[in-house]
Amino acid sequence: MAHKYFNVAVLGKFCKDAFQKFGFTEEESSIITDVLLMSDQYGIESHGMQRLTRYHKGIESGMIKVKAVPETVFETPVSAVIDGHDGMGQLIGYKAMQTAVEKAKKSGMAVVTVRNSNHYGIAGYYAKMACDRGLIGLSFTNSEAIMVPTNAKKAMLGSNPIAIAVPAKPYPFFFDASTTVVTRGKLEMYRKAEKPLPDGWALDKNGNPSNDADDVLKNIVNKAGGGIMPLGENEEVTGSHKGYGYGMICEIFTSVLSQGLTSNHTHTGDKGGTCHGFIAIDPAVFGEPEMILEHFSAFLQELREAPKADGRDRIYTHGEKEILALERVKTEGVAVDIKTLMEMRQMSEYLKMDFEKYFGDLALEETDYQSIY
Repeated sequence: MAHKYFNVAVLGKFCKDAFQKFGFTEEESSIITDVLLMSDQYGIESHGMQRLTRYHKGIESGMIKVKAVPETVFETPVSAVIDGHDGMGQLIGYKAMQTAVEKAKKSGMAVVTVRNSNHYGIAGYYAKMACDRGLIGLSFTNSEAIMVPTNAKKAMLGSNPIAIAVPAKPYPFFFDASTTVVTRGKLEMYRKAEKPLPDGWALDKNGNPSNDADDVLKNIVNKAGGGIMPLGENEEVTGSHKGYGYGMICEIFTSVLSQGLTSNHTHTGDKGGTCHGFIAIDPAVFGEPEMILEHFSAFLQELREAPKADGRDRIYTHGEKEILALERVKTEGVAVDIKTLMEMRQMSEYLKMDFEKYFGDLALEETDYQSIY
């Protein structure tokens, strides 16, 4: 894939200004931008700048309502249900995890579910919100149906990621992964690069393996059948039923407990209907937090120092690669795919923003800035 590299501050300024142009407040735009930039800085390109076109289209179509105000519709000292009223997913997710953290600080733990939201970025952002406050954080979201259950040929569940962040030294444990083999955003990146999908990722509308990213994505949008395989591919012998089951766990903590739309009913007409789930746990309900942190940190270090397989020189713990990616960004900048850059230029023209003011000559080397929309 062809990329250009940009300073984080430059991308942040562009994003923040763009979302303000869409009608979000400065504070709201900062939150949305922070979620997107965390994704790109962690090396999760599928959920960073690459998603701007999706949000543009969602706002333009009315699926994402800029002025929506999330509403708490049910609440106890350890739980809440929030109706997002079709607002921007990042803003609803931020409010929901803030609510979970505040309740957990008072009661020891809390679960907050959300209905009627939209795409909220990477699940790990919200888990990290709790971890940064010294709590254990978990985050879940359903999505438009892209996962084909074991033995089926039609997508019925979303990518349904599960994220968890736990305080540890020298850096937190951070795990964020879809319960599908890959996310929809990964297929979009392969389509942009005009590359065939690897074996074991996707199925066509008849439930047969497919390497055609464009066809699979069109079938997902048109709900024509096929989609992405669960973790474990599409056979029980390779563990497909486990990925399918993990996806159901996510669905329970999002759409079921919030009484919102299950993945197979989201994204119909002009309705997103995405549902989220958030859990915050104060380690203090199990003992002295610092002792728990030290105990967990020692185990993580034992994992890193475990005997290594032939030809392997390092064992990573979850979250370690993200820290390394942050270090690379400081020296190299954030990688932005050329076609994503084209989409950003098109969006800036729509918003009457001066694209060159942000990106200068770096943005002018490619001449094929044809209309993306």
